[in-house]
Amino acid sequence: HATLYEKMHQGKLGIPDPKALPGRTKPVPYVFVQDDAFAISKNIMKPYTGQTSGSSSPERMFSYRLSRARRIIENVFGILGSKFRVLLKTTALHPDKVASVVLSCIYLHNFLRRNATSKSSYTPPGAFDSEDSAGNLIPGSWRSDLEDTESLITQQNVPKRGSIESQEIRNEFHDYFISAEGAVPWQYDLY
Repeated sequence: HATLYEKMHQGKLGIPDPKALPGRTKPVPYVFVQDDAFAISKNIMKPYTGQTSGSSSPERMFSYRLSRARRIIENVFGILGSKFRVLLKTTALHPDKVASVVLSCIYLHNFLRRNATSKSSYTPPGAFDSEDSAGNLIPGSWRSDLEDTESLITQQNVPKRGSIESQEIRNEFHDYFISAEGAVPWQYDLY
């Protein structure tokens, strides 16, 4: 079995063709939002590294917007892990069986989030991360649910700069986030 990363770089994931962002002309590929554990590439976007000039710099705004998107992913995977602990451990199952276990957990997660009654029990208020009016992170309760568990091995940061193409793609997203079409009303209130 090829890894997700290998399939992505071989063009075998069925990712849609690049498309221009609203109000822009340059097509950009669909991307996976990552952190510093991965190198930036054509289909992997991550925040700018190091210090950015000024608290409201365009680079900092891009990094904040990308990190906010990644936080949604972290919340879903965190809640999945806190509710379905089998996802937090390595397993000796055959890869096909692992896929069935993971898909079953995802189906159950989605089913439990479908109606108000099960949703309020499965993910009560405060389960997900949120922000206060000043933009400060309020950690979701799933984070404390996972504190005493053995987790998967943490990936080491990859300080690779990435190709010129991947940097140009990040710059296009960066420019979009500060354009009239891509900016959101709250993004400048946080700084």
